This record gives sequence, structure tokens and C-alpha cells, in this order.
Amino acid sequence: MIGAESLRIALQGVLANRLRSALTMLGILIGVGSVILLVAVGNGSSKAVQKRIESLGTNTLVVFRQGPFGRGGGQRVGTQSRRSQLTPNDVKALQNKDVAPDLKEVAPTVNAQVTAASTTGSTYNPGQFIGTTSNYIGIRNYQIGEGRMFSDDDSRLHAKVAVLGKTVVTNLFGNADPIGQTVKFNRAAFQVIGVLAPKGSNGLQDQDDVVFAPLSAVQDQLEGNTGRVDSIAVQAVDRKQMNAAADEITSVLLSTHKVTQPDFNVLNQGTLLDTSNATGHVFTVLLGAVAAISLLVGGIGVMNIMLVTVTERTREIGIRKAIGARKADILGQFLVEAVLLSLLGGIVGVVAGVAGSEFKVVGVQPAVQPYSVFLAFTVAVVVGLFFGLYPANRAASLRPIEALRYE
Repeated sequence: MIGAESLRIALQGVLANRLRSALTMLGILIGVGSVILLVAVGNGSSKAVQKRIESLGTNTLVVFRQGPFGRGGGQRVGTQSRRSQLTPNDVKALQNKDVAPDLKEVAPTVNAQVTAASTTGSTYNPGQFIGTTSNYIGIRNYQIGEGRMFSDDDSRLHAKVAVLGKTVVTNLFGNADPIGQTVKFNRAAFQVIGVLAPKGSNGLQDQDDVVFAPLSAVQDQLEGNTGRVDSIAVQAVDRKQMNAAADEITSVLLSTHKVTQPDFNVLNQGTLLDTSNATGHVFTVLLGAVAAISLLVGGIGVMNIMLVTVTERTREIGIRKAIGARKADILGQFLVEAVLLSLLGGIVGVVAGVAGSEFKVVGVQPAVQPYSVFLAFTVAVVVGLFFGLYPANRAASLRPIEALRYE
């Protein structure tokens, strides 16, 4: 009964000064909404970066060759520097399940700089022209949108066929169907047999600005059979085995290169994801901490208004005490009013924060974290309780005779 009475009086106090109460709740509203929205922005940003990294391939590692030591890698023997090389023998060694059981797929790549010309007279310089094997698109998480990917038989027969990314198709053929058409890459004619499904940008480059062709045909027609490859794409059997796969790659290539220190680089996508997640977590926490400051400011606003309220209602407090109200009754009355202001501000703040997360912020689509909603709302109530305690205690401690004499 005392609780219901305190709540009734608190509601009357809030409604008696509606503008002042609304401005007080606004501070809490902004604090709660800011925490939810900024945590959502941090989470959305982290997810966007993670998605871009994952678009490079599932469980992917890439082995790159290095240049001469002192200017990018390699190995120095005597007074001569030897540029490190990746070779078909390295690829064959990595495909050996006995020494590298955590490697699922291995694909060598050779990159060529080409100018493409279609039969209609259009020319274009693709961002990437990659000679590789048929399993490469699976390693790098590409999908075929139209036509087909070249097969192992195409590679074995040195077939001059190519699979184009959407950006290349648009620049060479516009809206025309490219399947079956012939494209000349540096005067070497290749038949288009497939078009990749769009992937978009990974933040660094357009992943649709690419051409894939059999490694054997690229070496025959464009690069020459130099006995080396530019990189080796590797897919681990599982995300949890990424580090084990990286260790196996290092061990195998140290053996095939007959060196004691790596003359190659292994890019581990798992490490990139872990680093990205850690950075994103720190960024999210920082944004949440900055937003939480506004909650503190809102709490100070609650204390300020409650002190004013206590001063204005001093005679009321004296009358209530004179007719038998206990200290606990007065304390509860003003404490409930402070918490009520924070509670109402918190509810509206949650609605505002969740609604705001539906819109992109600086190009990032926020992703609301459920814990941030619960945490922000709980902190808002606690803030009201904490900052309302002093004014409520001050009201409850007034002596009836002094309160009645107050004007």
C-alpha cells in the first residue's frame, strides 16, 4: 500500500511540472539511445569488415613469394642475392595429405597484365587476370553466375577458355550475352565459357574486375612457362585448423626450398579475422563508453531537478511528517519519483536507439546488440536510483517544525 501511494504521489509530481520532467527525461533518453546506437554502429562496422575478409575465401591462406633480402625478402647467398620462387613442385608438395593433412585444396596462380578486346571492338584492362586451376573459385569463395568454370580437362588440354567477372563483362559486352564470345587478351584469343556471380568490393578492390583462365593456357599464350607461380591459394579443412595449416605450409616449403628461414609469406585469413574482431570489440567498447558519459550527465540532471523539487515541496514534506508520515515514506516518495523519471526516459531511449539503428550511419548499417539494450536500460534505472538517493534522503531528513516554517 505504501508503495502504491508513493507511486501515485510520484506520478503527480512528474505531471505537475511536465516541461521540466520532459527535459529531465530527455537527458536519460539521449544517454540510453546513444549507448544502443553507437554500440550497434561499432558492431555493424565489425561485421562489415568481417564480411569483406570472408569474401576473400573460406578458410583461406595465401602463399606469396618474396623478393631479395634487404628489399622485401628472399635469401642472400655469399655476395649474390637469390629471389625466392614458388614452383609447381611446391604446389605438389602441399597437395600431399601425408605431410599436410589440414590442407583441403591447393591452387597455384599466375598473374598477367593484359588488355582485353572483344569482337565488337571494345577494349578494357581487367584489374586482375589470373591463370589458375579449376578449384580456385571454391577457395576464394566465387560462384558461377552463367555458363561454367573451366575443368581439370580444360587445364590438361591447355584450352584457351576464360571466365569473366561482371565488371569485365559490362565493359566489354555491355548487356550482350558474353557466353561463347571470343576475347583477345594481348592478341591471344580466349573463348568465354562462364561469368562469375557478382561479389562487389572487399574494401580494397573490385572483386568483379577479374578474369580466370587455365594456368596452362596462360603460360602458353601470355606468360611463358617460367617454372614458377606468383602465389599459391590454400583452403584449410576447417576454420579451427587455420593455424595448423599455416604451420604445415611453412614446414613443407622450408623443406622443398631447402632453407632454414622462410623465403615466402603466408597470409592467414584466420589471423586477419581474429585481429579484425579484436579491433572491432575495442572500437565498440570505446563507442559505448563515450555514449555512457551522456547517461552520467542525464543522472546529474535528475539529481538537480530532484533537489529543486525537494526545495519547492518543503512545506508539503513538513505537513506529511506532522500527520504521521515516516522518514521511509518521504524517502520512498522522492526516490520513486527520481527512478520514474529515469525509467520513462529509458523506455523512450530504447525505442529511439532501436529505431535509429534502422538507418545507415556513415555508410555502416548498425546491428543492435541485445545486451546493449538491457545494459543501457538497467544503467538508466540505476542512475536514477543513485542520483535520486541524495535529494530523497535530504527530504526525508527535514525536521517537521523547520519544514512547516519554510516559505
